[in-house]
Amino acid sequence: MDNKQQPKIAILMATYNGQRFLSEQLDSFTQQTSTNWRLIASDDKSKDNTIDILKTYQNAWGSDKLEIRQGPSKGYCHNFLSMACDPSIKADYYAFSDQDDVWYPEKLQVAIDYLATQDPTIPTVYCGRTTYVTEDLKMIGQSPLFIYPRRFRNALVQSIAGGNTMVFNPAAKALLEATGNLNVVSHDWWLYIIVMATGGKVTYDPNPYIYYRQHPDALIGGNTSLAAIAERFIMAISGRFKQWNDINISALQQCRHLLTDNAIEILDLFLRLRNSHLLHRYRMIEVCGLYRQTRRGTISLMIAAMLKKV
Repeated sequence: MDNKQQPKIAILMATYNGQRFLSEQLDSFTQQTSTNWRLIASDDKSKDNTIDILKTYQNAWGSDKLEIRQGPSKGYCHNFLSMACDPSIKADYYAFSDQDDVWYPEKLQVAIDYLATQDPTIPTVYCGRTTYVTEDLKMIGQSPLFIYPRRFRNALVQSIAGGNTMVFNPAAKALLEATGNLNVVSHDWWLYIIVMATGGKVTYDPNPYIYYRQHPDALIGGNTSLAAIAERFIMAISGRFKQWNDINISALQQCRHLLTDNAIEILDLFLRLRNSHLLHRYRMIEVCGLYRQTRRGTISLMIAAMLKKV
């Protein structure tokens, strides 16, 4: 297929001090079987050679293929949302990208093949698993396989996929533009939440199409080790998870007018029961229908609810 006949994809990449691995990620873009893409790189005042690397590729590709922007310098979440909420960025599909991954050649094509089969009027997100690798790209495992349905009842209490796997349609982009660059925990979790809360669709691919580096500088790493599981449990009962819920709930309240009636009902129940008496908190998970994608995760959610930490 001629490049101009392929769907146009806007890749949204947030960068900050990414010189170590950035070139490998950029090179993996050039290997994509879907070639009609454009990269927007928003940099949060990197102190290393990130900008120089981006400019080198911009000189090679052309400014129509790679646009370099100055980010808001408020952290990675706001950096990503500054692009996703920008109405001047227009394409047939949109993909988030981290600065230190490596994409499989078919990564974009698989996502847009799926999205092309969906109703374009419904906000729709494709996401999925990743392949965990060392700094030198040696495979060490895969991210969890989540099989339960994607629903608002899940999104409210769990982020199921990294933004580095997410590709979404213009209806989902318009939804982010409508909500704006709100204060939320993370851009990928927020996209899952707001799409589910407004009657959209999220599909989770069990097949990975990204090499996801696990290294000390990574903002968010893998979560399958016993140490990571223990850390999440401690985080839940320590109150960190409650703080995250407070932030996301506040954002949902600010765009309440966009939510479905069912989502509003679940949200209001959650608000009422999470601060109620012990017996009501115990029943909160059942009454609201909240769940996580693993049995262990749902149990930790119940314990956190009992301790008034949700």
